Amino acid sequence: MHSDLTGYIDVAQVTLYAFWIFFACLIFYLRREDKREGYPLQYEDGGRGRGTGFPTWPGLKTYLLRHGQTATLPNWKNDRGDAPVTPMAPWPGSPYVPAGNPMLDGVGPASYADREDVPELTMDDIPAIVPLRADTTITIEQRDPDPRGMPVIGADGEVGGTVREVWVDRAEMLIRYLEVEVAGAAGRNVLVPMTMVRIKMRWGKGRVVVQSILGRQFADAPVLTNPEQVTKREEDRIVGYFGGGNLYATAARQEPLL
Repeated sequence: MHSDLTGYIDVAQVTLYAFWIFFACLIFYLRREDKREGYPLQYEDGGRGRGTGFPTWPGLKTYLLRHGQTATLPNWKNDRGDAPVTPMAPWPGSPYVPAGNPMLDGVGPASYADREDVPELTMDDIPAIVPLRADTTITIEQRDPDPRGMPVIGADGEVGGTVREVWVDRAEMLIRYLEVEVAGAAGRNVLVPMTMVRIKMRWGKGRVVVQSILGRQFADAPVLTNPEQVTKREEDRIVGYFGGGNLYATAARQEPLL
């Protein structure tokens, strides 16, 4: 006897059902995977433990790193139970406001991730970000302004320091930071992210303008442990400090525009 399978089975409908099942499994899988960071949730009332919702989070995952080390995520190393913030209102979900100096405390837009305290490396296993004095093979294009020696001006028009050196990324071949000697504090040098400065030239003279912080606030910027290299953790703290100044440098910046 001969039976025609397609004679009594609707292939199009079976295909549709198979697609629906596949798509539901895909959504379930992706929903679990996107819970690898930020879960389990911590309830603010402190009495209900931790929540995961549905579906539950997939658990820890171990990654193989470049030099044979491993990293297990999530690790909650950057969770800060003592962050100096306080709820704006008594109900759950209320926004937090800084309780101290947010730029120094590293909260809100000034927060940072506690990454490894080692420098970023190139494919040749040498520090990627270095001052020009450490690599004489790299120079600034002659047609571009050389910021070394220029005064650094804060958002209030006050001089915060003087550019002493340029730090470059050897992997990307671009300027990452300007090394600034703080005004009135000889020997105290801080790094300023190049993405947060503007070099302005007039009548052959230049100046570096930083709108994110005030002139006096350069003195509080993070300093390097080793003056010849910057670590991943130091980079995050530097960028957090200057980035946070866009909101916290003055009280007026925290107020509504209208």
